[in-house]
Amino acid sequence: MTKMALIVFSGELDKALATFVLATGAAASGWDVTLFFTFWGINIVRSENKCALEKKDVMSKMFGAMMPKGCESLPLSNMHMMGLGTSMMKKRMKGKRVKSLKEMIADAKELGVKFLVCDMSMDVMGLQKEEFIDEVDEIVGVGTYLKEAKDAQVTLFI
Repeated sequence: MTKMALIVFSGELDKALATFVLATGAAASGWDVTLFFTFWGINIVRSENKCALEKKDVMSKMFGAMMPKGCESLPLSNMHMMGLGTSMMKKRMKGKRVKSLKEMIADAKELGVKFLVCDMSMDVMGLQKEEFIDEVDEIVGVGTYLKEAKDAQVTLFI
């Protein structure tokens, strides 16, 4: 079976869209696909309304307040224009009948794409496992991603 292992480093809407177009396309073609969300990419899989169970320190609270909370809050990497560009992109996608990022995430999960979150990034940014969407399969270290990538024919860093 052909395997794809992607490192999802960016937390920007256009790069997240590219990630999920590739992931769902490959999974729909029968590929085994793993997404490893790290650093800013973990914001894609943050829940918009789930909260941490344990008390957070000041730095963790600051990171949490400054970072986008979920896929609906991601900025564009270019032409963000204080949110106007992002709104225009989402409107244009809807008008062209392109699925939203939220829909692509659901499709990816339905197609069997694995969602792994980097425990080190999560710890540095003060996030807890309860703050992620249900689609996340595991919180893992880089070694788990490397095992997935070792046998993959396609590895990308987005």
